[in-house]
Amino acid sequence: MGRGFKATREGVSVHLDTAEASVLRSLVAAMVLDVVEPGETGDDPLERALRIGPATEPTDPVLARLFPSAYADDDAASAEFRRYTEGDLRDAKRADALTLIETAAGGKVTLTTEQAQAWLRALNDLRLVLGVRLEVTEEIHEEIAEMGDDDPRYPAFVTYDWLTYLQDTLVQALW
Repeated sequence: MGRGFKATREGVSVHLDTAEASVLRSLVAAMVLDVVEPGETGDDPLERALRIGPATEPTDPVLARLFPSAYADDDAASAEFRRYTEGDLRDAKRADALTLIETAAGGKVTLTTEQAQAWLRALNDLRLVLGVRLEVTEEIHEEIAEMGDDDPRYPAFVTYDWLTYLQDTLVQALW
């Protein structure tokens, strides 16, 4: 694992070896881009043109985590909010994921502030997806310490921990 992100005059930089960059790009493509593909729209041509989607909360726990209800105590307001905003949120998540995929390379990676913020959002989305799929709890470090290298979940948990490290160092480098 590399040394994490550092602030530079140009923005922030990180050194990724070729395997790390490849894993990062693959995970974002498979776990974020595939999940946030364009959502459904209504049958009405105007709704399709304006990308007005369904008002129902997703049943998939990953999508529910990525697109939570806006109002915990008002289902009608949450549904209306979701109907008009989810399409744009999906577009933004895809754009952030594509920025990470396009800029993650082996060696020194230098990001502008805008690219770094896109990385931050994409890493967060990736960690949310992976965290839901792995059923990560706050005791993740204890779980990893108790897991043997032969545990089939071990590589995924260590990857989640590495993504957390990258995200943490990126936040520190940006502030």
